Amino acid sequence: MSLRFQSTPRLRRSLLLSALLLTGSFSAHAAEEMLRKAVGKGAYEMAYSQQENALWVATAQSRKTDKGGVVYRLDPQNLDVTQVIHNDLKPFGAAINTQTQTLWFGNTLNGTVTAVDAKSGEVKGRVILDSRQRSDTVKPLQPRELVVNEKTNTVYVTGVGKESVLWVIDGATLALKSTLTGTGAFGTGLALDAGAQRLYVTNADGELITIDAASNTILSRKKLSEDGKEHFYLNLSLDTAGHRAFITDSKQPEVLVVDTRNGKVLEKIAAPESLAVLFNPARNEVYVTHRQAGKVSVIDAKSYQVVKTFDTPTHPNSLALSADGNTLYVTVKQTSSRQKEATQPDDVIRIAL
Repeated sequence: MSLRFQSTPRLRRSLLLSALLLTGSFSAHAAEEMLRKAVGKGAYEMAYSQQENALWVATAQSRKTDKGGVVYRLDPQNLDVTQVIHNDLKPFGAAINTQTQTLWFGNTLNGTVTAVDAKSGEVKGRVILDSRQRSDTVKPLQPRELVVNEKTNTVYVTGVGKESVLWVIDGATLALKSTLTGTGAFGTGLALDAGAQRLYVTNADGELITIDAASNTILSRKKLSEDGKEHFYLNLSLDTAGHRAFITDSKQPEVLVVDTRNGKVLEKIAAPESLAVLFNPARNEVYVTHRQAGKVSVIDAKSYQVVKTFDTPTHPNSLALSADGNTLYVTVKQTSSRQKEATQPDDVIRIAL
């Protein structure tokens, strides 16, 4: 004897109601997991402070119509703008000294960095790093990444060019202390292990450069790939306890895991071409932005597997993490070019991990 399923009106209504409730619960969960808000044009890097309960976003604004830039202070819970800090120079890179509550912003187009009081938003001063005027024959080095050694109140900045440098700034006096040369072609990536007094730089030559932060001298440089392919190792983030560096490649679909003690490549993680990277020791995870793919990957730092992917179109850019490691922030850029600028502001996303 065979039984056939008979769909009654009452049963259909019940199934429809269940589906709607289930869909609603998924939507509520998705909204709780990811919050997205528009901030301003030309959003780049962020800095987070638990003491100030604030997330700052550096925005360069319009290339054509805006002379300077704006730093937005956001409420890290709801991403509402709580303060607008105007600046006559465009900010790109961002870092914070949580001990002195000083924000540092790299003015890439002007060869300077600007120090801002995190409490008041007042500009504390500026450090000129490359004062040369740009011309057909002169290409001033451009500040890109900034990291702060809070123990020594020292700020390190990569100066990017065909022959890159590392600038060392005294955070107390706002003075350039020294310039370390020889960090390769387009030495963009920068990370600091303050406990070991080691700095690491990556570049377009495919190298990982290790620097003694005490003497500001290069200790070693390691070619990370000899496969004959084009590589550009843009950024890196450190697992200091595990002696690992996670390194993004904008030219190949992989993220490198490198032993910082000897420069040995431990793993090549399959992922789309990537930009920003951030290691989270609280969860033993790595977060990576894939600018062209419009995605953010979550990588298990033990298994080296991509365990989750967030769709964040159009162009996810920079990353920041809350102090407890439970919240990830992402800047997302609109499609823009020199010929045709974006008409809409860029976004910031808050992801509950």
